[in-house]
Amino acid sequence: VEGICIDDHILKKLSIEFAEKLDDIESQIYELCGKPFNINSPRQLGQILFEELELPHGRKTKTGYSTDVKVLEKLAPKHPLPALVLEYRTLAKLQSTYVDKLSSLRDTTTGRIHTSFNQAVTATGRLSSTNPNLQNIPIKGEDGHKIRQAFIPAKGCVFISADYSQIDLRVLAHYSQDAALLEAFNGGADIHARTATQIFGVSPLFITPDMRRVAKSINFGIVYGM
Repeated sequence: VEGICIDDHILKKLSIEFAEKLDDIESQIYELCGKPFNINSPRQLGQILFEELELPHGRKTKTGYSTDVKVLEKLAPKHPLPALVLEYRTLAKLQSTYVDKLSSLRDTTTGRIHTSFNQAVTATGRLSSTNPNLQNIPIKGEDGHKIRQAFIPAKGCVFISADYSQIDLRVLAHYSQDAALLEAFNGGADIHARTATQIFGVSPLFITPDMRRVAKSINFGIVYGM
């Protein structure tokens, strides 16, 4: 396998940038709580959220209160702390899983990352990638985009991206003969952007990438039985 080139300098800069961001978020969290604590400890976080701040919580177990993503997302509108903790966890995962780890996986001889592709692991029959999982490099959000910039083509080469353009929805349009879907595809429209205009009730000119992603989830969710 040829492997893929990465720019170690970009990763080193990102490591410093992410560390500074984490320190800033950590300071904001401590300021809100009035004291430092182990943000990565579900038990300590649970005590802060549910006993000291008295936010609504679920059933308490032997190990303490649940502080998973779903719980924090529900609490986010009620207090700024849960949203900051979610931001902290996301950034910390990007830092440890990608920014710091990718450099260590780079082959010292080729300067490239050589992933392993598995043909008979996933239930869907698709290829999977391990050590590292290059199929799971984050694309959503500014921080994920910065990580992807560390992957570079070899000298004299370029990256080309290609996929089946909304093949699932095109098959759906064919079999359902849905007028709106047929019109969109026959007219060369962006089906996800069009759905976004209907969901959010705004002009196509005001559709943001995040709004389009929401519409995409809805479109494919319906196809796959959501």
